[in-house]
Amino acid sequence: MKLTKIWFEGDRIYGLTDKGESVWQSLLWYRKLRAASEAQRNDYEMDDEGIHWYHLDEDISFESFGYDDREPQGIALVFLSHPELNAAAVAGRLNISQSLMAQYISGLKKPSKEREALILSELKSIGRELANL
Repeated sequence: MKLTKIWFEGDRIYGLTDKGESVWQSLLWYRKLRAASEAQRNDYEMDDEGIHWYHLDEDISFESFGYDDREPQGIALVFLSHPELNAAAVAGRLNISQSLMAQYISGLKKPSKEREALILSELKSIGRELANL
């Protein structure tokens, strides 16, 4: 797949493929691009592989528009929607490897339902602790 045009709406980036199909993915996957101004978002280059924002140090491959997980879900959605959460600290509280937690958040690995429930439960526990301060 190759994109011929891109545009932004809300928290999504859209593209028009060379076959005339419209594709999209969430900007939650791309923190720098999500926070960028319209001018910064429009300062990109495309090549045969993808889109590059050199001043933002951000790249999106055309291939990624075909991934099944266009929108973060589960714990990935929680952590990507709330960058103020310290994933490494949460991982430490649960005795989960920091690198494994990072893979869960990036979508490279999927936690089991039990592990995801454990992580979400710990986040709720942290919320209760903060509410009681």
